[in-house]
Amino acid sequence: MDATVAAATAGDPAAFGQLWHELSPRVAAYLRSHGVVEAEDVTSEVFLAVFRQVGRISGGGAGFVALLFTVAHRRQVDWHRQRVRRGPWVPWDEAGVDPAGPSAEAVALARIEDEQVAQVLGALTADQRAVLTLRVVADLSLEDTAVVLGKDVGAVKSLQHRALARLRREVAGDPYPREALARLNPRHA
Repeated sequence: MDATVAAATAGDPAAFGQLWHELSPRVAAYLRSHGVVEAEDVTSEVFLAVFRQVGRISGGGAGFVALLFTVAHRRQVDWHRQRVRRGPWVPWDEAGVDPAGPSAEAVALARIEDEQVAQVLGALTADQRAVLTLRVVADLSLEDTAVVLGKDVGAVKSLQHRALARLRREVAGDPYPREALARLNPRHA
């Protein structure tokens, strides 16, 4: 990725396209995981903002990705602030039902999956959710995640550990797993 970023810095349009192609799905997934309904639009805004600064990027591919997700994080915060001021966003479908679209079953299953993921992620604090989505969805390193969130690496590790433990409890449905109780007091095993 370092070579692609260097080419983009030099103004190569194909390099810009390659960076968009490789990283835009990760940015959109990060935004969707934080409840941004217009994730594709916000992803475009993120890339436009970063491409305007591409000549000043240092650190090669890692620096580019860190800047990209820093901007994405800030844009998702701005998106939520706008929704609080403007009220809920309701899509308007001018064309009506699309007969060539997915079946009702496919739409229902996709919504259920999205709702289940949102419900599980909703059990986490905002910081835990941000760390997990940056680490898992965006595939950032601990150091890059710390830079994006403005925290130190130790705090990111702690947030990730707590988030994963909370997710395990949520998915298993057992608020007090036997292994944890056994570690605290052997009589509970």
